[in-house]
Amino acid sequence: MNRQELLNLYDLNLEELISYAEKITRKNFKTKEIEVCSIISAKTGKCHENCKYCSQSTHNNASVDCHPLLEIEKVKQSALRAKENGATRFCIVTSGRSVSDYDFKKIISMIKAVSSIDGLHCCASLGLLNEEQIKQIKNAGVERFNHNINTSENYYNKICTTHNFKDRINTLNLLAKYGIEACTGVILGMGETKEDRIDMALSLAKLNPKTVPINILNPIKGTKLENYEDKITEEEFIRTICIFRIAMPKAILRYAGGRKTRLSKETQKLGLRAGINGMLSGDYLTTEGVELSEDRELIENYIKS
Repeated sequence: MNRQELLNLYDLNLEELISYAEKITRKNFKTKEIEVCSIISAKTGKCHENCKYCSQSTHNNASVDCHPLLEIEKVKQSALRAKENGATRFCIVTSGRSVSDYDFKKIISMIKAVSSIDGLHCCASLGLLNEEQIKQIKNAGVERFNHNINTSENYYNKICTTHNFKDRINTLNLLAKYGIEACTGVILGMGETKEDRIDMALSLAKLNPKTVPINILNPIKGTKLENYEDKITEEEFIRTICIFRIAMPKAILRYAGGRKTRLSKETQKLGLRAGINGMLSGDYLTTEGVELSEDRELIENYIKS
C-alpha cells in the first residue's frame, strides 16, 4: 500500500481498523503463538550520542547506574534464567555508538556462550557495526540483530543529530547482506505526527524485518523528552500497530519498552488483536519492564479467547 492508502486506513473506525489488521495477522500466522524474548544491558551508560529520549546519553542529565561490559558468566546466567522463565530469545545490548575493539573481542565470547544454550536463540544490539564485525558476530552465533530506526526519516534530526537515519539504514542493509535477521522498530510518542508514523511503517517495510519492536516513550527525568507523556494517546498507539501490521503482514510485531507505565492492561490486550505477536519481557535497559509471569498470563488469556 502507498502512503495515502495507509493514512486513510489510520482514520478508520477503530474497531473496523483492528478487525482489518486482525484478519491479516490470522492469514499470515496460523496460530496465536507469541514469541517472547529478554534482554540484558551488558554495558550501560556513558553514550556520547545525543538521542533526546535516552537516559544513557551524556548529553542528558538522567540518573543511571553506569557499568562497563559485564563478565561473560554473568550474562550467560542471565540468559539461562530468561530461558527458565519462558524466553526463546536473549539479546545482548551495549550502550554507545559502537563497541571498542577490546570490548568486541569479549562480546564475541559472550555471544558464543549464550548461543551454546540449547533452545535459546542469541540476538545482539551493539550500535553501528562495520562489515567485518558483522561477519564475526554471525559466525559467533548471532541470528538476529536489533537496530531500531526509532522514528521517521523526516523527524530524525529532531531526536538525534550525532548520527542520522541513513547511518542506521546502512547498518541494517549490511546485516541483511550477511544473512542476519533484522530486528528494527520504533519509539512512538516523541512528538511525531500521524504522517511520521505512516512513514516509519513504509521505511520498515522496505527493510523486510523479521521482527519490529514497538516502544512507547517512557519519559525519563533528566532527558530532553521528560515532559512528553501526552504526545500520543493509547488509541493512537493501537492505530499505529494496525498500520504496521497492514504494511508488514509477515513481520513479528513486538511489544517493547514503555508499556508497563504507559498502557493499560485493556490496551495491551487490544494490541494483541491489532497485530502484536511478540513480546520483550522482563526489565529493559534502564527501566523496569513487565514480569515474564505477567506476560505469560496475558498470552494465555489471549490464546484462550
